[in-house]
Amino acid sequence: MAWLNQQNHQINRKRVQRLMRLMRIEAIYPKPKLTKRNAEHKVYPYLLRGVNIEKNDHVWSTDITYIRIGNGFVYLTAVIDWYSRYVLSWRLSNSLENTFCVEVLEEALSISKPEIFRPVPL
Repeated sequence: MAWLNQQNHQINRKRVQRLMRLMRIEAIYPKPKLTKRNAEHKVYPYLLRGVNIEKNDHVWSTDITYIRIGNGFVYLTAVIDWYSRYVLSWRLSNSLENTFCVEVLEEALSISKPEIFRPVPL
């Protein structure tokens, strides 16, 4: 609406909303209740509750996330030491294949070995 008004088209918010609805154009924003869990999914116990992490290489974790770039995504995988919060290894990939995840883990294991490794939750 603001851009159209700058281009000397007198238009209000409700008209833009109606036209977007007709064209099936939708704004990208976090929708409500995204974190509501499915009641049918099994809930696994948290096995590290009560564990005191008091030294390096005690507990490691890994995670995969995506980063929006233009019209696509790149995927970031990292292995982190929970005690020092040090990123032991990381890698970016433009496809979500398992090979780059395995390479990140192998690189971290070449540095040291953890007592407990907590992989990405399913």
